[in-house]
Amino acid sequence: MTKPINPYVVLALAIVLPGAGHVAVRDATRGLAFAFFVVLFSVLSYVTTTPETSFLGRHAGGLFVWALSIPDAYRRARIRSVMAPKA
Repeated sequence: MTKPINPYVVLALAIVLPGAGHVAVRDATRGLAFAFFVVLFSVLSYVTTTPETSFLGRHAGGLFVWALSIPDAYRRARIRSVMAPKA
């Protein structure tokens, strides 16, 4: 059995790219789902806002999902590291 990845590395990956933290903890399906919904909600919020809205406002939906994925990836990595058998 392989040693689980450091939760702080997973946290850094999740901050840099949505879904990357989940892929690092070998939960690729969940990571790809988060990445898909980041894109989907970014597009939806972009389409439903006016051109005068700021960049953050126009992509708020996707940024919100991305922000939700960061602690989720860290939590999953932390649980795996705590539950891993000690050698």
